[in-house]
Formats: sequence, structure tokens, C-alpha cells
Amino acid sequence: MTNHVYRLSEVVGSSPTSVDDAIRTAISKANRTVRNIEWFETQEIRGQVVDGEVAHYQVRLKIGFRVED
Repeated sequence: MTNHVYRLSEVVGSSPTSVDDAIRTAISKANRTVRNIEWFETQEIRGQVVDGEVAHYQVRLKIGFRVED
């Protein structure tokens, strides 16, 4: 088994639909420019309220990606 080294990057995903969609948006967009993403960790969930209703979700997360040899 090989030892792996990982780097962390922090991103914020947003969505008017759900927390899940905000996470998936963040991972999907990060994956366009970062190779070897293997995991994520949710750091913060926040949102916008308009007229007493949730209007938008934001999720701050760390993504872990494997450093290439």
C-alpha cells in the first residue's frame, strides 16, 4: 500500500434549492480545475432569508485532493 499526501482547499457552494445541491455544485466546479479530489468536509452552512422563507443556501467546505507523485 502506498502512502498518500493530501492538500486541502476551501470552497463555498451556493444554491437556491438545497444544502445538498450547494455541496454538489461546489464539488462539481472544483473538479474542473483540481485533480484527484477524494473527500470533502462541511465547515459551515448558512443561508439567506427573504420574507420569512429560505431563499438561498451557502455551504463552506474543505476538499481534500491527493498530491501526485
